[in-house]
Amino acid sequence: MGVAPWGVVRNRDALTNPKGSFPATYPWRGDREDGVQFPLDYNYSAFFLVDDGTHGRLGGENRFRLRFESYIAQQKTGVGGTGIDIPVLLLLIDGDEKMLKRIENATQAQLPCLLVAGSGGAADCLAEILEDTVAPGRGESKRGEAWDRIKRFFPRGDPEVLQAQVERIMTRKELLTVYSSEDGPEEFETIVLKALVKACGSSEASAYLDELRLAVAWNRVDIAQSELFRGDIEWRSVHLEASLMDALLNDRPEFVRLLISHGLSVGHFLTPARLTQLYSAAPPNSLIRSLLDQASHGTGTKSPVFKSPAEPRPPDVGQVLRMLLGETRAPRYSAGGAGDPHQGQGCRESVGLLSDRAPSELMLDAILGQAPWSDLLLWALLLNRAQMAVYFWEMGSNAVASALGACLLLRVLARLESEAEEAARRKDLAAKFEGLGVDLFGECYRSSEKRAARLLLRRCPLWGDATCLQLAMQADARAFFAQDGVQSLLTQKWWGEMDSTTPIWALVLAFFCPPLIYTNLITFRKSEDESVQKDLAFDIDRGLNGEGPVGLAEPREKKAMRVLGQPRRRGCPPRLRRWPQFWGAPVTAFMGNVVSYLLFLLLFAWVLIVDFQPGAPSALELLLYFWAFTLLCEEFRQGLGGGWGSLATRGPGPGPQQAPLRRRLSFYLADTWNQCDLVALTCFLLGVGCRLTPGLYDLGRTVLCLDFMVFTLRLLHIFTVNKQLGPKIVIVNKMMKDVFFFLFFLGVWLVAYGVATEGLLRPRDRDLPNVLRRVFYRPYLQIFGQIPQEDMDVALMEHANCSSEHGFWARPPGAQAGSCVSLYANWLVVLLLIIFLLVANILLLNLLIAMFSDTFGKVQGNSDLYWKAQRYSLIREFHSRPALAPPLIIISHVRLLIRQLRRRRSRLPPSPVVEHFRVCLSKEAERRLLTWESVQKENFLLARARDKRESDSERLKRTAQKVDTALKQLRRIREYEQRLKGLEQEVQHCSRVLGWVADALSRSTLLPPGGPPPPAPSGPKD
Repeated sequence: MGVAPWGVVRNRDALTNPKGSFPATYPWRGDREDGVQFPLDYNYSAFFLVDDGTHGRLGGENRFRLRFESYIAQQKTGVGGTGIDIPVLLLLIDGDEKMLKRIENATQAQLPCLLVAGSGGAADCLAEILEDTVAPGRGESKRGEAWDRIKRFFPRGDPEVLQAQVERIMTRKELLTVYSSEDGPEEFETIVLKALVKACGSSEASAYLDELRLAVAWNRVDIAQSELFRGDIEWRSVHLEASLMDALLNDRPEFVRLLISHGLSVGHFLTPARLTQLYSAAPPNSLIRSLLDQASHGTGTKSPVFKSPAEPRPPDVGQVLRMLLGETRAPRYSAGGAGDPHQGQGCRESVGLLSDRAPSELMLDAILGQAPWSDLLLWALLLNRAQMAVYFWEMGSNAVASALGACLLLRVLARLESEAEEAARRKDLAAKFEGLGVDLFGECYRSSEKRAARLLLRRCPLWGDATCLQLAMQADARAFFAQDGVQSLLTQKWWGEMDSTTPIWALVLAFFCPPLIYTNLITFRKSEDESVQKDLAFDIDRGLNGEGPVGLAEPREKKAMRVLGQPRRRGCPPRLRRWPQFWGAPVTAFMGNVVSYLLFLLLFAWVLIVDFQPGAPSALELLLYFWAFTLLCEEFRQGLGGGWGSLATRGPGPGPQQAPLRRRLSFYLADTWNQCDLVALTCFLLGVGCRLTPGLYDLGRTVLCLDFMVFTLRLLHIFTVNKQLGPKIVIVNKMMKDVFFFLFFLGVWLVAYGVATEGLLRPRDRDLPNVLRRVFYRPYLQIFGQIPQEDMDVALMEHANCSSEHGFWARPPGAQAGSCVSLYANWLVVLLLIIFLLVANILLLNLLIAMFSDTFGKVQGNSDLYWKAQRYSLIREFHSRPALAPPLIIISHVRLLIRQLRRRRSRLPPSPVVEHFRVCLSKEAERRLLTWESVQKENFLLARARDKRESDSERLKRTAQKVDTALKQLRRIREYEQRLKGLEQEVQHCSRVLGWVADALSRSTLLPPGGPPPPAPSGPKD
């Protein structure tokens, strides 16, 4: 916008219109200025035309301009004046002597001015005078130089008046900033922001709040660090909160780091209202916005479709997290209104995430302030703010669990994301968090193996009491399982109390000959204090897990290690303890189940082939039915316990029996092998029912024969324990998906060829079963080389009129009457056969081979990762199973049932037998463990920062910065050289003038005869 006096505007009558002109039409002809009237500059989009009652006199608008600029400077941006003060900066380009008065008025009004050096006029004059005032020298000489510059730049003006104006301007020279064309266009915003900061001129932080928010808006963290945080401004936490909110909303991670490093308290900053405002900043069409709207409408009252989206609340965020991660692994943004009766029991501590259980917003704020980093981490993950998410992870606690939980959340969101670029960004960030978790846990394992194992088994309240192993399994973080620390723990769990160096052949001998357990054939782990060191993962010493002596109160984790829940006999000699230790090991349970399953399949095959008669069931058949019944009981136990038991628990207080049945069943059905077991047992029950029903014996036998195939395929699960065969199962699984897409293409081509050839060969055949067989089955066999040429090529047939109608027909050799083919266009049938075999056998089959090769290469290259992840699933499954194998497992089931009935009758807490692969620490133990983890995280971050500084890219960046600095110094040196050359020329001129004066004086009679006295000798004084 321009401001001009109305009395000097040329053709101003064209702008007047009683009805108004929007916009106004102004005829600008480009006439030469006559010194009285001037045309409006067409580069402006709007004008304020000030009528002060004069004509042909400039400067009448200055008062209005000054008041208008001062008024603008007092306004705020945003709706309702909630933003920052509007920055006002006077930009001076060129200008005549009248601009000095305007600059003077601006400095008196405390408005900063930016002088564009090199543009000429008043801008160059003030820039040179400002540079002289900064340079050292006497005041009189500087006044003389300023006088000379004023006369040089403004020869028509009054030097005394102009010099007085310049002196008044220089009294507020902190408001003046010089921008040179040599700085480059990229430095312009830097100069502008520095000019605004210089204009404050105060040590109070409140005077710089708008400049700080402006730096955040421009994302100039370098200027804020060099100009606003140089140490002379006293910043408080409350001063930085508004700027931090702007940085979070505008995705300024560097500013977030800067503000927090200068004393901002995140615990006081992150209130429920601010967190709600952060989630409200989600884009309207984003995935998280749609999920929040769905949660807000689903949890509240029924709202119409046309209702505007509600403001997201923390409980809505909790509902979204539960939808994405499930009840168990979702962070504790509770949605229930009632308090948890188990809150405070066991080891559940106040977790610091938002919880709408709080009866008031004050309590909600108090709960929130305990873990603000976790809330900000979840916000950054949901809104896909990558750099901020990494920073909040670095600042928070529970580093390993948070990294794996972030990986899980991001991969779930990536699967739901509709935009490909956004999904790719989430996948990349998930891979980054997986790498952070892997590297950090590696650092922890190198520091302490025992504490690292404890870290894997510790419940993390921030992630729904899930452990690091559970989060890694759900996030498909195979690289995490491939670490030595995780595999060391799994190996220990796999062997139980036995030494992992025990040979397999010794284990097999002891399994089939139990007395060998008490010999030296089986090696058990030894420790000086078995009551403390008996299990590395659970480490139940008083300083870690328990309060009080170990013998007085046995922790629930140790109870979980018992075989069939038998009480531990402390007085038993070590030799006598070998029996439960051997049979309670998962490796022994696995071996027992393998032997039992092989015997079951052998019995099943014998009954189907030899002993399956239409009469009453035989003894072996009844044994088979009982064996299958015990398998069904075990599946019921796993299903009611949530598959692996502790996966379905809500926390350390209640057991899995208090968890909803739907949740436990969902965990159970999430395993593919459990689905296979259910299919096999369902088919078995169906087959037995048909076999015992009169008239359905054959149907029952057919179902059981097919069911035997399903039971046999279940053997593949056993191969996962082998390092070589385990990855092959993954390859077969992925190849099945490839076969599905291949069959789609093959089916389309097969139907097209089959229908075409059948229509050409037998247009009069009405036998539907034979027609379908020739349409589908015959082309399928032709792929494998079975080509019936005598049924397709008429040259090999007997020519005969096989129809009562007129036409050309032929009969295949040896064919019955009525099975004739048409002679018409038989050449086309042969051509279609050639094309079909070409496409099917060469194109499609090679495509399938290429797909298989690609799948095999991908999996085989990472076979170690796949196997180690599968190994965790297998070890965890058999770690939670009873020691006895079917059919003897029914004894364990009866004992578990009796125990549960007794506990329910006595109103005792649920049995802790399902607590596998999880440990509940006391407050002090958890605090020490998290402190140790934080120390390892700091060491890891320092090492990573050091490696980053030593990387080639950072070295190149530092070299480039040094080169830029050197170039700037060279430019300054050139300027000094030019000034020195100018001074040399002036000195030479002065020397010539002085020589001329001396020569003239020597010729005159004014001086006495003789030369000047010799100079005084220079030397050291006594």
